[in-house]
Amino acid sequence: MSNGSKGRADVGPGSARRRRARVGWGYTAPTLLVVGAVTIFPILFSVVLSFTTVRITYDGFRVESFTTANYAALLNSSEWREALLLTLFYTVVTVLVELVLGTLAALVLERLGAGRGWIMALLLVPWSLITVVSAQLWGYLYDASYGLATWFCEIFLGHSPVILGTPATAVGGMMVADIWKTTPFVAIIVLGGLVMLSRDVFEAAEIDGLNAWSTFWRVTLPQLRPVIGIAVLFRILQAFGIFDLPFVLTQGGPGTATQSLAVLGYKTLFQDLNMGPGAAIATTTALLVLVCCLVFLRAFTSQASEGELR
Repeated sequence: MSNGSKGRADVGPGSARRRRARVGWGYTAPTLLVVGAVTIFPILFSVVLSFTTVRITYDGFRVESFTTANYAALLNSSEWREALLLTLFYTVVTVLVELVLGTLAALVLERLGAGRGWIMALLLVPWSLITVVSAQLWGYLYDASYGLATWFCEIFLGHSPVILGTPATAVGGMMVADIWKTTPFVAIIVLGGLVMLSRDVFEAAEIDGLNAWSTFWRVTLPQLRPVIGIAVLFRILQAFGIFDLPFVLTQGGPGTATQSLAVLGYKTLFQDLNMGPGAAIATTTALLVLVCCLVFLRAFTSQASEGELR
């Protein structure tokens, strides 16, 4: 090949793409290094730590041996099983309720005209609050002495229960606080999907004589599946790792009634200083979240494929 041909090859489309790729990697390398340092490394360190026996010393900690006893003890722990069941129950209930309420709110907002912006701004106030702040707010509302929720119970039920004092009402109160905060998040995502839908499909449904209920189930909901899937996926990730709400609102009590996996891991790792078991709880929680998300994505992809084939 002549020098002229080599020169033309160096300035060809493939060479330009490689140069752009190198420039892109150069710009993103600092970000990738930071992500690796603050995300990937702690995860790998936690996984390694979960297979160790650790002794706390005055200078820090010392790894004495590598073992699988942490996971064996975890699987045999009734406290871990209770925290797992609570976390699963909490995730399923709150996500389903938020999905229903958020979809209803989005349908109402989609039909509004001039006042939609103001209502959306008000709707986003609960979601914009830091969870610690909203948990403290709900703690005041649930207070047995001066709480507004206690006052309403006294008026309508004839007695004032200690809402955070019994397991059932404490779990229910925690769920209400979470639903109040995160339903606007689901509503905004679903509303974004609604405004992007084609009006031609709804006009065809109206011509075919479908009522509003049939139009929602046969036209609107199938087209919203991708948006709903994104909302549910984000909410599963958030709800399964819930920590700040029960920690501030109930400290995991009464007893261990509202102790999620994240709260149990915190108490084991930072309060009891059991680093190996605490890391094992964190690792199993992350694996469970990953499995749940993969199963959901697989089911969602299958449904989307079936819908396209139809």
